[in-house]
Amino acid sequence: MTDITQFDRTGLERLFAELGEPRYRARQVLRWLWIRHASSFEEMTDLPATLRETLAHRFEIARPELIAREVSRDGTRKYLWRFADGATAESVGIPTANRLTVCFSTQAGCAMGCAFCATGASGLTRGLHAGEMAWQVAGVALDMGARVSNAVAMGQGEPFANYDATLAALRILNDPDAFGIGARHITVSTCGLVPGIDRFAGEPEQFTLAVSLHSAAQSTRDRLMPGVRGYPLPALREALVRYWERTNRRPTLEVALMSGVNDTDEEIAALVGFCEGLPVHVNLIPMNPVDGSPFTRSADERIRAAVRALAAAGVETSVRAERGSDISAACGQLRQRAEGP
Repeated sequence: MTDITQFDRTGLERLFAELGEPRYRARQVLRWLWIRHASSFEEMTDLPATLRETLAHRFEIARPELIAREVSRDGTRKYLWRFADGATAESVGIPTANRLTVCFSTQAGCAMGCAFCATGASGLTRGLHAGEMAWQVAGVALDMGARVSNAVAMGQGEPFANYDATLAALRILNDPDAFGIGARHITVSTCGLVPGIDRFAGEPEQFTLAVSLHSAAQSTRDRLMPGVRGYPLPALREALVRYWERTNRRPTLEVALMSGVNDTDEEIAALVGFCEGLPVHVNLIPMNPVDGSPFTRSADERIRAAVRALAAAGVETSVRAERGSDISAACGQLRQRAEGP
């Protein structure tokens, strides 16, 4: 049976048109699903009884099961969810004084095979549908008792390898009759799939783009991120230029700094060269430790060296605050610990 949570407003309006119902039924159902968190169609009391019966015969309302949860000393919470077919995925709630950011997964597992990522070691199970993504955000909000102000598709999986479902999830998160999160507060993080970047540039919403770069030296990036060898750095750079020209929005480049791998003087110089003249923001990320990984966090001095070099070239740069380092903070770690490799 089809899970009705996978439909955004457009999908629901199309569904109700097929049923001979007015378009405003989509708004009603969105509010029942994502504001009131209805678990059955019978609860949707402002729908006609005959429509509720029709929906119950054709659709289900699926909710994932929370199977593991860890809480950090800094308030960060990590969650592992199991979906109806047994597939699992993670999300993270990151609270600050005046906002709650949720990082959610777009796939169960990942096919990109990034060498430093715990998720990549497990491979891809399947893409998640929009409701499975949105429920990760809703589940965190309910557990933390707070409204989500920011959402980031930066958990397990490559969002642009599951493009249509991811976009539908973003639209549910943005919808005023669902989560009501502002488009500029919703971010998609891609490994650098150029066709996805080009397609994303054409969407009408002002969602934010982040690209996991991790190295601007081709040989290093190929070793760290084998899944995107088909999109070499010059092609990625050209796509970022096109994105800026089309949207007038500045993407973020993410670089997880690893000792002796991408934090050497040569690597920093390559990063500066890649970024010079690009309207980008560079986010340097102190790497979270991953069990069994040969990669380790860069020393503070090397992080400072990268910041200085980028600043000297006029590239806006920040260092991500470390959160959840005392729990399974890296993508895929909680899943790996709960289920085994």
